[in-house]
Amino acid sequence: MRLPAGLVALAIPLPALHATSVNVRLRIGPRYEQAENNGLSHFLEHMLYRGTRRHPSAHAQAAAFEALGSSLGAATYVDHGAMSVAIPPDNLGAVLELLGEVYREPLLEGIDLERGIVTEEILDLLDDDNNPIDTDVLVRALSFAGHPLGFPITGSIEQIGTFDQARLQQHHARHYTASHTVVAVAGPLDPQRTLAQIERAFQGLSQGGALEAEPPPEQSEPRFEYRRRSDSKTALRLAFRAPGEATPDEPAVELLLRVLDDGMSTRLYRRICDERGLCYDVAANYEAYADGGLFDIAAETAHERAGEVLAELVGIVKELRDAGPSEEELAKTKTRLHWQLTEMLDHPSEIAEFFALTELGGGVRSPLERFEQLGAVTARQARAAAERLFRAESLSVVAVGALGKKQQQALAARVKSFA
Repeated sequence: MRLPAGLVALAIPLPALHATSVNVRLRIGPRYEQAENNGLSHFLEHMLYRGTRRHPSAHAQAAAFEALGSSLGAATYVDHGAMSVAIPPDNLGAVLELLGEVYREPLLEGIDLERGIVTEEILDLLDDDNNPIDTDVLVRALSFAGHPLGFPITGSIEQIGTFDQARLQQHHARHYTASHTVVAVAGPLDPQRTLAQIERAFQGLSQGGALEAEPPPEQSEPRFEYRRRSDSKTALRLAFRAPGEATPDEPAVELLLRVLDDGMSTRLYRRICDERGLCYDVAANYEAYADGGLFDIAAETAHERAGEVLAELVGIVKELRDAGPSEEELAKTKTRLHWQLTEMLDHPSEIAEFFALTELGGGVRSPLERFEQLGAVTARQARAAAERLFRAESLSVVAVGALGKKQQQALAARVKSFA
């Protein structure tokens, strides 16, 4: 249901369950920032915890949620933000009222206190010389080279030092608007009553204007970056620029992700861990944004094995690109996918998140529709998507560890020779 000001409200009845979940999604994050205000979306998310007029402190606000059997969760991602609560069904109306108050009119006071907390969060991503060492931050920065999709979500310590109430209010007014917001509620509920409760709780949000964001420039060559860190292992991140949300290749790339990493019998874990014993764990991830995406593989290994691990990862993606997934792999992947989407029906938080995210991205309307979309992908289509995905000019690799000069050069050469 789209309310008059543009907010999308969704009520998903799950009558057999005993909990209700609310998930709110909005367009915000580094994707909509500039270099000079990078980190403002994340800092504003933190400030939402610091109170409203009715509950004028962080403690008072937290106590209000907890008195209703819930607690507020919030997060900032590259191109969107999230707020969520899980609650006893009888308290849905009261929690929505409180959540709407936090969303519409946070006090935005206690900035210096929150600055200290965010500073501590940022320090976790830096080495002793305050250089970034988080491979997620580094590989996005390398892949999107200077574009907001490559900005760190947290910003920098220097940048958050410039944030004041006026800048926070301006950012809030731009992004926390009806036309950029989706509110999904799942659980044992009456849909019409719940939609009316959402409308009351979020009444007063401005409609909001269009959010302009330039698409990222094309990548034209493979990239490599090394950061030194004295640790017991070297962290590797291999990434490819990928299709965005609601693009023709997105379903096939999602299946390719699952062929590589959806259980211990899939290609990554089998080759890297079971057969070669090179890592304790290895993982792949795919993020689709409005106008682009990133497909990456992460692994940590002993320093002396970094070259061997990178060679194996390169070999795995090349094999998938050149031969595509087998019919057997696709069948297993789709069986697991069907179960995962079915199991979701027992978890109202996952259902609320699914509907809020898909509505925000303009994608499918239900888990069944998503399964049908992914289930329709053929082996030939998956192979064609792999050929478009795993290209040299889309590749970026980051290594963080204690490697000698020759090791660094060997890794760089491996990346440059990808074909």
